Amino acid sequence: MKSGPRVTIRPAKHVEGSLRLPGDKSISHRYAMLAGIAEGKSRLENYSTGADCASTLGCLRSLGVHWERTDAAGNVIEIEGRGPGLTPPTTRLDCGNSGSTMRMLSGILAGQDFTSEMFGDESLTRRPMARIMKPLSAMGAKITATADDRPPLHITGGHLNSIQYKLPVASAQVKSCVLFAGLFAKGETCVEEPLRTRDHGEVALRAFGAELGRNGNSTRIAGGQKLRAIEARVPGDLSSAAFFFCAAALFPRSQLIIDTLLMNPTRARLLDILIGLGVRISITQLEEQHGELVGTVRVEGQNLKTAEIAGADSAALIDELPVLAAIAPFTEQGIRIRDAKELRVKECDRIKAITTNLRAMGAQVEEHEDGVTVPGGQKLHGAEIDSFGDHRIAMAFAIAALRAEGETQINGADAAVISFPSFFETLESLVQR
Repeated sequence: MKSGPRVTIRPAKHVEGSLRLPGDKSISHRYAMLAGIAEGKSRLENYSTGADCASTLGCLRSLGVHWERTDAAGNVIEIEGRGPGLTPPTTRLDCGNSGSTMRMLSGILAGQDFTSEMFGDESLTRRPMARIMKPLSAMGAKITATADDRPPLHITGGHLNSIQYKLPVASAQVKSCVLFAGLFAKGETCVEEPLRTRDHGEVALRAFGAELGRNGNSTRIAGGQKLRAIEARVPGDLSSAAFFFCAAALFPRSQLIIDTLLMNPTRARLLDILIGLGVRISITQLEEQHGELVGTVRVEGQNLKTAEIAGADSAALIDELPVLAAIAPFTEQGIRIRDAKELRVKECDRIKAITTNLRAMGAQVEEHEDGVTVPGGQKLHGAEIDSFGDHRIAMAFAIAALRAEGETQINGADAAVISFPSFFETLESLVQR
């Protein structure tokens, strides 16, 4: 089993072993961006190995930020901060497949006294950007896009005004974007979210020396604050861990240990859902690193029950929903996912991709505008399925295939490089047959 355009997954008996995962993607993006506008040299260990986070580094280099990889594995990054003023780029900023790069870096570019253009691959070009264009324009930046508010983005920054902004849709990326722009604004910027989302942007800002206030679902930041460089180790990616947790959950004999893993409370709802399904989970060696909780997680597979995921849980688990849906046929009573319309505008329409691939494997599934209902007690057969160019779809169905009857072919499996280049090799090292 190896990463490439097509990967074959064979059935497993169970999953067993221990591992450490590459750095969390969400934190890696934010640390790199803030290191670029901090004063001094930051050293980031266990930086994400994914292509998305490499896109962020590439954009920073185009903006005059010097950085280098200082270890053989390439996941220790030293970034020489330029302070708040970046260098006008001489070329377009290539965000690749990374919506995180485009949305969050836009907040920093809005505060720069020059014009830049951000573009991405075909998938990113289909993703909506009005959600950042509206608040940044209200702060004084000039942003243009296509007629339907999609990339490429042309951003002319400069002096920004503070804003009191209520997010119409819960989005940690948009929240971080506006807070980053708030660093360059006159006065105090406030962002209110309808549901609590992951708070890595706030935690990272504090780690780099910024002061923020929080009241309920509102976060405030005063403009003009200077950031200072840090030395930090990025915790293991919890969203990547989700695939291995679910692989272990499929087989009662499985035992899996993942150490130095991110345990941020705004991300750890996944563990509650798995425990509710019947998975046995224990957490040890819990400690705080630069404001982020890190721990060791042990997972033992059990017979799976049922789950209903909706409301705030859907927002908190948006990256983990594909793999939870993929294992739903093997639960006793199924899994129902609602209030997750955001899945429609990810790297692909993930609701349609989930439905298409589950049906290809012989499952019954009901597609909703904002989610899926997957009955339990089903048997899946191997099939030829499509990643739709989406890393989380490729990895989710690699997990479902472990318990299917016969081999499964995943076309476009190389999409996994976006977040986890060594995913298939890592999975193979844990599978027992």
